[in-house]
Amino acid sequence: MADSVKAVIFDWAGTTIDYGCFAPVKGFVDGFKSIGIDITNEMARKPMGLMKIDHTRAIASMLPDPITEEQIMAAYEVFEKTLFANIEQHCDIKDHVVDTVASLRGMGIRIGSTTGYTSAMMELVVAKAASCGYSPDYWISPDQTFKGRPYPYMIWNNLMRFGISDPREAVKVGDTPADIAEGKNADCWTVGVIMGSSELGLTREEVANMSDWELDGRKAVVRSSFYQAGADYIIDDMGELLDVVADINRRLADWPPDWLAAWLISRLGSSDCEV
Repeated sequence: MADSVKAVIFDWAGTTIDYGCFAPVKGFVDGFKSIGIDITNEMARKPMGLMKIDHTRAIASMLPDPITEEQIMAAYEVFEKTLFANIEQHCDIKDHVVDTVASLRGMGIRIGSTTGYTSAMMELVVAKAASCGYSPDYWISPDQTFKGRPYPYMIWNNLMRFGISDPREAVKVGDTPADIAEGKNADCWTVGVIMGSSELGLTREEVANMSDWELDGRKAVVRSSFYQAGADYIIDDMGELLDVVADINRRLADWPPDWLAAWLISRLGSSDCEV
């Protein structure tokens, strides 16, 4: 029986690094442009969180006219070239990440991670992020396991590495519906992050220059997408994560859960309850 949170498993771009998740967007736009197809930033972002070849295929499925597998692979090849050329410029650490990770480690909680990037991409990301102050205890890419998101295998690899057998002792934190789906399929607690997310898709400067009412409206759209994906919690930024972990620990300690206790009491108090 789960008794407390023992691991927090973060996504990378848009969650812990790369405010706004911009590194992949240019790659997808350039990739499809190379085969004579113009896509919008919104189209490039919609499947964000998937393994990047799967992401490329998902964009292709949105096009009004079908394209061949050869065209998809040609677009993906250009995507990779663009991404490798600029990925290290998009490893800025997001707000409150370093302090929150330090606090989690102080509580004995392990720090894991999953991603849509390949292992070759992550070699660059991990080194650059570490030089900026963020380094999880473990990372894995979808090409290092059976399948990427929304399948749960990367999370399960994290749990095996940390010696955790109960997935309810782990929290998955991400900035896309694909992250939430991954966590739900692994039976972990799931947390969606709004600010700096791919779902919000804004730079820091755009946020700073935006009126409160417009920003609140955009955040409400992101919040709705996370709720529809089934997120257990939704936070503005990483500064709220410690409160989430505390609430999960409270819920895990409350055994049987409030809803189960209420149901048992109602059944024991009913005239037709059989024992």
